Amino acid sequence: MMNLKKSFYLMDRIFLLFMLMVILLMALFFYVISLALNQGISLFLLLFTFLITIVFYLSYRWIYIPYKESNKVLRLFADGYIFKGVFDLRVHFNHESFLAMQKFKEIIDTKELIEGSKKHAEYLALQNQINPHFLYNTLEGIRSEAIIEGVESIANMTEALETFFRYTISDMDKLATLEEEISNVENYCTIQRFRFGEKINFKIECPEDQDREVFQAKIPKLTLQPIVENAVFHGIEPKMGEGIVTLKVLATPRRLLITISDNGVGMEEEHVHLLNDKL
Repeated sequence: MMNLKKSFYLMDRIFLLFMLMVILLMALFFYVISLALNQGISLFLLLFTFLITIVFYLSYRWIYIPYKESNKVLRLFADGYIFKGVFDLRVHFNHESFLAMQKFKEIIDTKELIEGSKKHAEYLALQNQINPHFLYNTLEGIRSEAIIEGVESIANMTEALETFFRYTISDMDKLATLEEEISNVENYCTIQRFRFGEKINFKIECPEDQDREVFQAKIPKLTLQPIVENAVFHGIEPKMGEGIVTLKVLATPRRLLITISDNGVGMEEEHVHLLNDKL
């Protein structure tokens, strides 16, 4: 930071020296012309005064103001004063300074956007800490009331809904086992059966000789349920009659193959190609 401030000080001195050199050279030029024309010192003073006025005006208008504007902003930046509007200049020293100020403004806008997103995320995090507990307690209350009244279907659906929400909301950045993912899908299907009845069924197909350790394999959380949900709403729901969503698990020495399919209405081949192109 100190080196940057020293650079500003040096730039000021260089600018003043440049102005003095211009004035001296122009004065010498007009003095020589005056002598050549034998007009003496009076014409020289007149021309020199006119020259000084023009040089100072043009220098002030085209050089000094843009320079001081840019220099002021850079000094503020060097002192740590960074806020929106500080880089809005009336005039610019040159095209490079204009580009630099634009870049600074972009940095400020990006910084404010990040800070705003961070505050929003903190608010959502706080909100998510409050809302789930209220939701869990409410669902547990409904489930208990359903058990007391002997309404087993509502008790089962409420339990599945509570478990589904707990799994979905908590620890989103962590990996989950395949077994946990399948259990979450089963809870989702239990909830959907309350709406669709026996119209929807869920099957898991796994070779009998398949190693059970496969189900402890780690995969990104919420990988399977969104795909199953897509199969339900776009494949099974428009279908007349029973719909089946099948999840197949096959492990090879190097890969874990998971296939989700349904016997729903399907989609046109053009639509399939369109979706594949987006992927």
